[in-house]
Amino acid sequence: MGLRSQDPYLERERAKYGQPLPSREFVCQVLEQEGRPLSFGALAGLLSIREDELPLFQRRLGAMARDGQLMQNRRDEWCLPTKLDLIRGRVEGHPDGFGFVVPDEGGEDLFLSPKEMHQVLHGDKVLVRIAGVDRRGRREGKIVEVLERGLKKVVGRYYEEHGVGFLVAENRRINQDILIPREYAGKAQSAQVVTVEIVSWPTKHSEAIGRVVEVLGDFTGPGMEIEIALRKHDLPHEFPPEVETQAKKLPKKVLKKDWAGREDITQLPLVTIDSETARDFDDAVYCEKSGRGWRLVVAIADVSHYVKPGDALDGEAYGRGNSVYFPRRVIPMLPEALSNGLCSLNPQVERLCMVCDMNINARGDLGDYRFYPAVMFSHARLTYTQVWNWLSDEEKPGKEHMPLLPHLQNLQKLFHLLQKNRQKRGAIDFESVETRMLFDDHGKITRIEPVHRNDAHKLIEECMLAANTCAADFLISNKRPGLYRVHEGPTPEKLQALRGFLAEFGLQLGGGDEPQAKDYAALLEKIKPRPDAQLLQTVMLRSLKQAMYSPDNAGHFGLAYDHYTHFTSPIRRYPDLMVHRAIKAGLAKEKPGKQPLAEIGMHCSMTERRADEASRDVESWLKTYYMRDHIGNVYTGTVSAATSFGIFVALDEVFVEGLVHVTELGQDYFHYDQGKHWLIGERTGKRFRLGDRVTVKVVRADIETSKIDFTLVEEPREIRPAETEKPAKKRSKSKATS
Repeated sequence: MGLRSQDPYLERERAKYGQPLPSREFVCQVLEQEGRPLSFGALAGLLSIREDELPLFQRRLGAMARDGQLMQNRRDEWCLPTKLDLIRGRVEGHPDGFGFVVPDEGGEDLFLSPKEMHQVLHGDKVLVRIAGVDRRGRREGKIVEVLERGLKKVVGRYYEEHGVGFLVAENRRINQDILIPREYAGKAQSAQVVTVEIVSWPTKHSEAIGRVVEVLGDFTGPGMEIEIALRKHDLPHEFPPEVETQAKKLPKKVLKKDWAGREDITQLPLVTIDSETARDFDDAVYCEKSGRGWRLVVAIADVSHYVKPGDALDGEAYGRGNSVYFPRRVIPMLPEALSNGLCSLNPQVERLCMVCDMNINARGDLGDYRFYPAVMFSHARLTYTQVWNWLSDEEKPGKEHMPLLPHLQNLQKLFHLLQKNRQKRGAIDFESVETRMLFDDHGKITRIEPVHRNDAHKLIEECMLAANTCAADFLISNKRPGLYRVHEGPTPEKLQALRGFLAEFGLQLGGGDEPQAKDYAALLEKIKPRPDAQLLQTVMLRSLKQAMYSPDNAGHFGLAYDHYTHFTSPIRRYPDLMVHRAIKAGLAKEKPGKQPLAEIGMHCSMTERRADEASRDVESWLKTYYMRDHIGNVYTGTVSAATSFGIFVALDEVFVEGLVHVTELGQDYFHYDQGKHWLIGERTGKRFRLGDRVTVKVVRADIETSKIDFTLVEEPREIRPAETEKPAKKRSKSKATS
């Protein structure tokens, strides 16, 4: 077999294929050793490819080219992109027409000019070479080859002008219009929202061409903002027939055979405590006195009993990653038959569950715990408002709920212990205002109001945190592979920037080169009385990384846990479902199977971000539509962000954010200082900074772009240059501001 017999991955290929070919790695190795491009015939000869294998080998090389491992030069010779100094990456478009290539291997992004962007769309995978450096010092890329197209369908507004149809994409990162020939327009009418399937991709000299495959309707129609967001962010929102079929075959209730191997806890007065609008109930809780300490039982819906690895339900749940919550609508991870039915811990019915049964001592320290599968019976579906009113003696429970009150009071007593431990542990508690939208019968906002978290919310949160930490400890103690919820501390660069910023205010973050959560928590407590507390908190929050899912336990910085995972929401989060499976396998002493956990963790982190972005899009559109009726109104607000093009202001009364453009700030040249988080006037010294209080007027609400514009009614005071140069010294003398 010549060289072919030296393939280190030959056994793997034999196990995977009946007719094994040289592995991808070995093909690259041979090209590397040859040190020159090779024709197809020469490469096939070197690798002793038989005549009957040539078509298969050709397909393998083509697949490697699509994945950026190989490419063909102008002479159709195969070569390694790394030898040509080519970089593989993903295109990120910008609304202004230019874009960037984000390299797969990490490192600095490459700038793509509008000319280069003309031949690609946002999300495409490409090979680029470095073409030079632009006037701003950015590496410029030149596209050599498009490896893979990222978008198959695009949602946007269809227009016709002078007999020519085209699509303006809803995703502003797609700057190019997509041409729609008349025969491809179907029943679409100008200005309607449509979904277009791309039939011809853009090139250097031609536009993309698309075919209308779905007419969604009028841009301002009820619920249209959600329909657009679903398609813009490529969110799966319709269950395939095979998934619906499998869901329909499931029983409507717990069967007697399902009791096998489970503990009967149906007599335990477990209850669910959720918001008034909740429809899927993942978790139920119970607490009782146990000696000088407490017994806390957290029962979680046993989704893993019904959703098995590799089946249709599992594949769809993995693709979705999580449920997506919009105002007035939920896109569930699982079909309604499970999410609101068989798996939901509805009241007064038997349900299968996984239980975390914990002992907690009189100081609030977690002791022994036990996981076991069980059958439960929820004794009531309670709301946060109900429970809070009962525990604060604002009202008495009705006759049917009165027997539950002692158990709820036990939960409250335990909560206070756990909360003290949280503070002792040093968990970070950033303060934020959550809001909810109230709608009319036409689906438009009538009012936006703050949601105040009471002790009932916090009580359930502490119970879930306790169960999640036990789940993580179980994985570690039993050496079970699984996904952890990881939140890392600040990078050295962000930490340095944060310390420099705090120094201007005469403040220090403890902990030296590696601060802990308790150092952040101590500083947050110290700054609470200050008028600039919101500014300082925001900058501290931005110094931290985003939480993610990973098979490597790196701890949870914000919660101050050495280990943490997600166990308590398997109806709406795929990682929780995986943790349930891992715990069950551990209880059964099964040998761990091989899973691409790193890849699964990256996927679930992506779907979480995707859901957040889609929800933000919908909320922004709804708020913009709402503010159309408030143009000309004057509000007070707080500067929530400063940028080179202006300041964003969050309004006090309506909880909406908008932009005051830099041209509206006054007759001056304003310069943005990223380190100080402010815009400052060159001539006047006027300063606009995070946390500043301003009064603004609403002048525009553009639903096309979901942007709200304000103008200033009152401007902040003028400050002398000395104040901008030495704010720390000024502040340190004032007792009132510290």
